[in-house]
Amino acid sequence: MKAKKSPNNGFIIGGIILGIILIVAMWFGGTYNSLVGLDETVNEKWANVQSAYQRRADLIPNLVEIVKAYSDYEGDVLTEITKARASVAGAGTPTELQQAGNELNSALSRLLVVVENYPNLKANENYLALQAQLEGTENRIKVERDIYNGEIKKYNIKVRRFPSNTIAGIFGFDKRDSFSADAGAENAPKVDFE
Repeated sequence: MKAKKSPNNGFIIGGIILGIILIVAMWFGGTYNSLVGLDETVNEKWANVQSAYQRRADLIPNLVEIVKAYSDYEGDVLTEITKARASVAGAGTPTELQQAGNELNSALSRLLVVVENYPNLKANENYLALQAQLEGTENRIKVERDIYNGEIKKYNIKVRRFPSNTIAGIFGFDKRDSFSADAGAENAPKVDFE
């Protein structure tokens, strides 16, 4: 005797197929939404890094004005600072921002060399307050860069790890760059007390 085909078998198979499709769709949507969330977090942290760099760039003209009031100020240093500030504002990647920040540091160092020749300037309250703000801003920049690098790591892991890398590839979520140390930063500077 042959087993009778039950009409419920078709519903069961259809339900299983529908369940599998639903699970795949939920996984697909969840992975996509997770990638979007990580991408937006990285964008937010990038904006925070840019904001910290911009704060430093905004403080420097005030420092320049105080130095100009007390010294025979060198105009070429002002040109360097202006150019470096524009580079910071136009940087779109961590590498570009790091290079622009290094240019700004170099110009700022030249400005501080000028300051060394003017003891009255070094004792000026406004100058000292700006110096303290710049130091605080440097700390903020480091903290924001560290936070950004942490979020980049989470994002890059998700973009590269299987199976989420397939969805990342389909929707154009590419690996992103983090901040790294400058070339030669691993070498301690030589100090000569002679």
